[in-house]
Amino acid sequence: MELIKQIKQAEAQAREIIDQARADTANENEQAAARCNEALEQAQRQRKEAIEAAIAQAQQQAGNEIAALKSDAQQRIQQVRDKAARGTPTAVKKVMDYLGK
Repeated sequence: MELIKQIKQAEAQAREIIDQARADTANENEQAAARCNEALEQAQRQRKEAIEAAIAQAQQQAGNEIAALKSDAQQRIQQVRDKAARGTPTAVKKVMDYLGK
């Protein structure tokens, strides 16, 4: 009788150990899934921040390039105007000389 009682008690303990192991495993799985989700969310936030930073940097560079191109264009326009202004009197003189002949 005592032996049967001990066997039943051992079986009950074994069931408790198995149930506890299942519960521990389920808990560990939930924690691992939570850590994985948190890492994924953090990676997505970092990706979004990196994209936003790259866009801001590209916009800044584009703005700088636009300003430089506008400045260069204005200088070229002024050079053409200056050259035209220098050549106008000579052209007018040639036309007047031609017409005067």
